[in-house]
Amino acid sequence: MIDIKYRTRIKICGITTLDDAKQIAQLGADSIGLVFHGKSPRYINLETALKIRQNLPAFVTLTALFMDEQQAWVHQVIETIQPDLLQFHGNETPADCLFWKRPYIKAIPMGSTSDANAYAANYPEAHGFLLDSNMAGRQGGSGDTFDWSKIPSRFAYPLILAGGLTPKNVAQAIAEVRPWAVDVSSGVEIKRGAKDSNLIKQFIYEVNRVNANS
Repeated sequence: MIDIKYRTRIKICGITTLDDAKQIAQLGADSIGLVFHGKSPRYINLETALKIRQNLPAFVTLTALFMDEQQAWVHQVIETIQPDLLQFHGNETPADCLFWKRPYIKAIPMGSTSDANAYAANYPEAHGFLLDSNMAGRQGGSGDTFDWSKIPSRFAYPLILAGGLTPKNVAQAIAEVRPWAVDVSSGVEIKRGAKDSNLIKQFIYEVNRVNANS
């Protein structure tokens, strides 16, 4: 039996089609991430995003990802799809994140951050922090990992581990880091923006396997 104390949540990010979203929800993901940054190869238009929002089953949340966007665009996305959670992946200030009065998580660019606790302390209202392999000002989703030993042993906030996770390394990542959640995008793709159902199944299986053995 899985010990709920150690259950690692799963977010699959960069979904671009309704079919992928439905399948990911059925396979057991906790959250589906939609990218609203126009320069991303995983960018999704509002029409498709709304269809996904309308077809998500109960208890599967929708996370909307932004990276240094104009306020008008963030407002349009929020009004249209009513996401459960906002994810800020750029250089947004604490005031930028709080402006929307909605639950949010903030990405920490571990490629250029020496002290994750100090970075996180600037965003006391965040509901969690996504530790990714990117450098500040650059997009995630590169498929690169970072040195997990850079994560403070006593990270004081809900930790979402991202950056180069795949079905082959996610079990090791959970065993070493003990994150609140894992976030995968390129690691379950056949090409950028196109998810592979077999890789998603393997990824979720590995997360559940290591949880059960914890």
